Amino acid sequence: MQDFVYSDKNVELKGYIAYPDTMSAKTPAVLIAPAWEGRNEFACEKARELARMGYVGFAIDMYGGARLGKDRDENGRLIAPFMEDRAFLRQRVTAAFNALKNLKEVDAERIAIMGFCFGGLCALDLARSGADLKGVISFHGLLRAPEALKNEKISAKILALHGHNDPMVNPKEVAQFQDEMTRARADWQLHIYSNTVHGFMNPEAHDADFGTVYNPLVAKRAWKLAEDFLTEIFVL
Repeated sequence: MQDFVYSDKNVELKGYIAYPDTMSAKTPAVLIAPAWEGRNEFACEKARELARMGYVGFAIDMYGGARLGKDRDENGRLIAPFMEDRAFLRQRVTAAFNALKNLKEVDAERIAIMGFCFGGLCALDLARSGADLKGVISFHGLLRAPEALKNEKISAKILALHGHNDPMVNPKEVAQFQDEMTRARADWQLHIYSNTVHGFMNPEAHDADFGTVYNPLVAKRAWKLAEDFLTEIFVL
């Protein structure tokens, strides 16, 4: 378990990688795209949890130098360039994908990505790029497709986990996402949890006014679905 330095053109990025205790020559791997704070401890712990499951876990750095936002205002400023330029977002997350698949320990044909909030959008945009992924998991992710960027063929299976009362992804966007995935002929699933808002996976989310509240029961249900999904794409 250690920091892992890679780059996007001239920007140095600092991911966090966790390996299983026992590994085969080529081990399946999962990218973790963090929420808008950046590569925080939550993302690193998910990498370690995935390693305990037998996968290589890699928490990616979207901002450079493992930078973390201090508050909502700074988080908003950090994600703004990526939200305004989805090609830039795609480029940055693809850099992490390429760095991971080139590791000698990783089975380049068995890679998935999961993301949380803004990271869910990063995960979905990597699938939209046509990357050779086995699967994508979006936890309370932003779902809106890029408006000025052509999607390539989606080869990854898609699992989206969404709170019905999420104020950041309205019902129209959910319906548009379903239509988009159907038109793309993707193998997609969408699970919607009642009485659940944004950030339901994050134990530090306690801002009801902002619409981000941890839900331990839903978090448990969603993680179990994710575990089963990874087994399906990597083992079955």
